[in-house]
Amino acid sequence: MKKQFQLLFAALVAGACSTSFAQVVGVSWSNFQEERWKTDEKAIKDQLAKLGASYVSADANASAEKQIADVEGLINKGAKVLIILAYDKDAIAPALAKAKARGIPVVAYDRLIEAPEVFYISFDNKEVGRLQAGSIFKVKPKGNYAMIKGSSTDPNANLLREGQQEVIGDAVKKGDIKIVGEEYTDGWKPEVAQKNMEQILTKSGNKVDAVVASNDGTAGGVVAALSARGLKGVPVSGQDGDHAALNRVALGTQTVSVWKDSRDLGREAATVAVALAKGQKVPNATSFAGGEKKVKMNAILLKPIPITASNLDVVIKAGWISKDDACRGVDKATGPAACK
Repeated sequence: MKKQFQLLFAALVAGACSTSFAQVVGVSWSNFQEERWKTDEKAIKDQLAKLGASYVSADANASAEKQIADVEGLINKGAKVLIILAYDKDAIAPALAKAKARGIPVVAYDRLIEAPEVFYISFDNKEVGRLQAGSIFKVKPKGNYAMIKGSSTDPNANLLREGQQEVIGDAVKKGDIKIVGEEYTDGWKPEVAQKNMEQILTKSGNKVDAVVASNDGTAGGVVAALSARGLKGVPVSGQDGDHAALNRVALGTQTVSVWKDSRDLGREAATVAVALAKGQKVPNATSFAGGEKKVKMNAILLKPIPITASNLDVVIKAGWISKDDACRGVDKATGPAACK
């Protein structure tokens, strides 16, 4: 009887401990406008489940004000650590202050939030910019370039642009490349990118030889604007590996999509969040101070991969996209090898 009681007591203690150590991870999304965020979310949720942590989330619907309220709501729901995809890098400050006052760690997800107490996890965005511009420069080393940037409220937009400039800067100075238009894209919205591209085409008399667009959503807007003017064969960049963009790569209307496997990013973010909630150090963290304010932060930066027609098979073999989806509408006789 005594032994049975001891076993029962041990089981109760173990259950209590597992409950007390179960971490609630709150995730604040800026919006779900982009295709990729659903992929990120699934990776985060799956990894948290493996680690015995629970997931609560909120969608700010592209509102800085709502995101601040969302963060407070997540804290009230018991979040012991926050993963924040910030809509506005500056407007999020009050939410950070609330988290800091409660001793709740914050992970800046994909988009930089410059604060020394924040852990930053993303892909190397300057490298993404270099890969975008490099892929375009390879096929169009001279001519009129349009630069379609990301949202002005997202520091990634400027990091990407810095990386792009590292590639084309000398050619611009020499006069081989002329930048005939450069615009931010509010909220990374494809329709805004399309409008910006239409205005650049009008001002330049349709004399645009290449477009460095900063993600696949904006690239889609650019391609729509070019198509409406009957302009074919203009190299266009993007990033994220959106399915529609990869199909455009196969069709030849988009030159490159820099693939950031967000499944890896989501898994890493979940693992980091749980470690921080437990007060543990993140073993593979590096130091990052590449933001506008040069704030030194702990970070993990993953490696991006440029996907062009020549290596489209990489994302197909990785299970990121099916061959049917990637090659929809492609002429097998003239299309990429991955579609044959």
